[in-house]
Amino acid sequence: MYDVEKIRQDFPILQRKIYGRPLIYFDNTATSQTPAAVVGEIEHMYYERKANVHRGVHCLSQEATDAMEAARMRVCRFVNAASREEVIFTRGTTEALNLVASSYGQLLDEGDEVILTVMEHHSNIVPWQLLEQQRGIRIKVVPMLPDGSLDMEALRGMFTDRTRLVSVCHVSNVLGTVNTVKEIAALAHSHGAVCCVDGAQAVAHCRVDVRDLDVDFYAFSSHKMYGPCGVGILYGRRELLEKMPPYQGGGEMIGHVSFSGTTWAELPFKFEAGTPDFVDAAAFTTAIDYLESVGIEDVARWEEHLLQRATEGMMEIPGMRIFGTAPGKCGLISFVVGDIHPYDLGMLLDKMGVAVRTGHHCAQPLMESLGIEGCVRASFGMYNTEAEVDAYLNYLRRAVAMLQ
Repeated sequence: MYDVEKIRQDFPILQRKIYGRPLIYFDNTATSQTPAAVVGEIEHMYYERKANVHRGVHCLSQEATDAMEAARMRVCRFVNAASREEVIFTRGTTEALNLVASSYGQLLDEGDEVILTVMEHHSNIVPWQLLEQQRGIRIKVVPMLPDGSLDMEALRGMFTDRTRLVSVCHVSNVLGTVNTVKEIAALAHSHGAVCCVDGAQAVAHCRVDVRDLDVDFYAFSSHKMYGPCGVGILYGRRELLEKMPPYQGGGEMIGHVSFSGTTWAELPFKFEAGTPDFVDAAAFTTAIDYLESVGIEDVARWEEHLLQRATEGMMEIPGMRIFGTAPGKCGLISFVVGDIHPYDLGMLLDKMGVAVRTGHHCAQPLMESLGIEGCVRASFGMYNTEAEVDAYLNYLRRAVAMLQ
């Protein structure tokens, strides 16, 4: 049995009241809440092990280094990377994708092609546009079908002898669509291209095995999987990382520095300039352990149950438009109701204690494709309950009635 009430006890923030009402936190796609065990590990690192990593022979530095490198190995096992050298710490998914575009992008020539999709987050669009301006690459965009799934036939028709890379989200942060990244990676490889995946919305909801998916790069963030903010991961295939120039310069990423020339450190440190967030990296390990102790597959099934319950109730509301109905979608619902402005609906729900996200969700090209400027998004996490869904539906009906 999935014991959601037991899980909720591990998240103190869920006891808060907003405007006198119990908090209903349905903004998990933007960031998930953090269990007490993770906060406890942060406290432990600051109170017991705070010292700069990799640079000291004293006890505290060695303990902090051991904690960070243990976190790297934990992430390595979590995504089934071939070695720890393929796991690079970043500040988040955005920096990880920027690393790929900035560094692997230096291997691309004018006229080379990068394929994106219409459902990408801005962090998987803008870095490639910057590369387009800097190196003259060409960007192609895969459209989607009416249900929000990717148009795979259109994708197959986009490859040419100049296609060098396909970069795609594993799960859309607006539609909830789960893209078939294993198939996309195989398609890219069959045309001599590499595959980069934005996995920010996937890792907390489905088992990710980068070797089974056979992707070349995979980026994700701690804060979307019940961990601390400010830590992200870039998995990269070793042979590609070895070819790529450094992303940033400074301490830690060097082999030897002189004014006559500088050499680079071995992987993964070649891409980790400066003092890393070793405290939150260590706490990320605790978050992964917590998520796996609950069971990723069990969490996914629970969120799917909540999604179905919420969707059925929302579809009874006149004027309701839900965006993204592809089979197997993740536990989020993006919608508008009639001509009601998303901000107005979001603000009223907030007064009732419900936290949802409103706006373009860092996906303006997708909004344009849908013919809207923005929408409301409700997204579910491991600690949300049936009672919360039912209360949300009641509050949503009341808000709609007030605004029509």
